[in-house]
Amino acid sequence: MRAYDFTRPGSVDRALRDARDGSAYVAGGTTLVDLMKLEVLTPSRVVDINRLPLHGVTVDRNGLHIGALERMSDVARHKEIRSRYPVISQALELSASAQLRNMASMGGNLLQRTRCSYFRDVSTPCNKRTPGSGCAAIAGHNRMHAILGTSDACVATHASDVAVALVALEARVHLAGRTGPRTLPLAEFYRLPGQTPHVENQLRAGELVTGLTVPHLPWAARSAYLKVRDRQSYEFALTSAAIALHIGHGVILDARVAAGGVGSTPWRLTAVEQALIGRPATAETYEAAAARAADGARPLRHNAFKPALLRRTLVRALTGLGEAR
Repeated sequence: MRAYDFTRPGSVDRALRDARDGSAYVAGGTTLVDLMKLEVLTPSRVVDINRLPLHGVTVDRNGLHIGALERMSDVARHKEIRSRYPVISQALELSASAQLRNMASMGGNLLQRTRCSYFRDVSTPCNKRTPGSGCAAIAGHNRMHAILGTSDACVATHASDVAVALVALEARVHLAGRTGPRTLPLAEFYRLPGQTPHVENQLRAGELVTGLTVPHLPWAARSAYLKVRDRQSYEFALTSAAIALHIGHGVILDARVAAGGVGSTPWRLTAVEQALIGRPATAETYEAAAARAADGARPLRHNAFKPALLRRTLVRALTGLGEAR
């Protein structure tokens, strides 16, 4: 790890002033510190934001608001989130380990970097780490990599579980910057790799995530997160599904569906949603809708199993949720 300056501001304005070029914000540090040890990231200044007033969870008629510094474990066990937005609680509880969830912040989780082994190995080419150096994963070991939203410059998978649930629920992310605050749909906040995979989101220089909101959605109480992985704990997704269904008199009136473990960003499956809405909540509907899940997929040598696994993951999640009372 290289030497760096350290500041601990007590206000958002001061944090923004402290964040000069080459700086990094730290909250829980569960991603940043690891990458600094590996010298994948080498900030000249680290700005500790834990004293900032970016806490709190509120649920009201306008929806759900979560402060960026809320810890994952606290959000997961929040009573109203568990009852009104169970997909969020489940996605959080299936993330990382209990120790990491106790440290990691919600804002940090949304910004976590890929777990691609080539990104984390400074001896290998990686366009995310060193633009223009190439993507070793395309011809390398790519079993865990993305099949949707990839490019010839990058095939890394987005790592966050809860971001998948939040994209499905059409969450918005709140930002503070030197030119003032702004808000973006979370789905638009993330950028596809294209030819600039090192630019992963819409954050401007020095900008800070301050919180996120989820719109009021009464039928989100019927939601769930299913994660398929190699082992039952402390493992990233091969595929995952975040689903919310509005079912009335046996018919799917509305649906929200997103997938993880398969996309270069948290991947909203609008084609699957359209194939569900207005149709009976039956196994035949779930199978037909899931068949659209991998539209446009670009499998690689070692992850060619993912399109079929994604479809099966969705059918299993839809069936379980459709049968719930």
